[in-house]
Amino acid sequence: MISEKEKCSLGELYDANNDAELIAERMRCKDICHEYNHLRPSDTMRREEIITGLFGKTGRNFLIEQPFYCDYGYNIEIGENFYANVNCVILDGAKVRFGDNVFIAPSCGFYTAGHPFDVEQRNQGLEYARPITVGNNVWIGAQVCVLPGVTIRDNCVIGAGSVVNKDIPSGSLAVGNPCRVIRKI
Repeated sequence: MISEKEKCSLGELYDANNDAELIAERMRCKDICHEYNHLRPSDTMRREEIITGLFGKTGRNFLIEQPFYCDYGYNIEIGENFYANVNCVILDGAKVRFGDNVFIAPSCGFYTAGHPFDVEQRNQGLEYARPITVGNNVWIGAQVCVLPGVTIRDNCVIGAGSVVNKDIPSGSLAVGNPCRVIRKI
């Protein structure tokens, strides 16, 4: 029998609301995020230790401002010179990968989880998870929402308040709801 976690990793519908293993993993992550968010900002060594232990991969140089929230942590990978400002939320049912030199403004969300349109499946608590990839040298403006399955390629700027529901090609300035490329940079 295939587990709910395995279904998730295969991109299938899975039950995250009633599966003991996934609930326990999210609770562990919430406890870690709680500890992180209540550390003194000046306790940089402990903050780095927590993120390094929580994430699947980190570069050597990163800063994630408090508060920060995620679902599992182990599905998040960040490159070198990564910065996330306050109120960053990463719902990482699937992989969320950030390249080098990524800068994220306040109150941004990266959401791999989605729910079926079929009301019966949705009411059963089923969901799916699709990976998010952000390339190198990307600046994401305040209050940007990145939806499941999106890739933002290298050398992009995403304007504040954008809802990114489709892939963004390299070297683009993209803005809006839905987010669209307005010009090359």
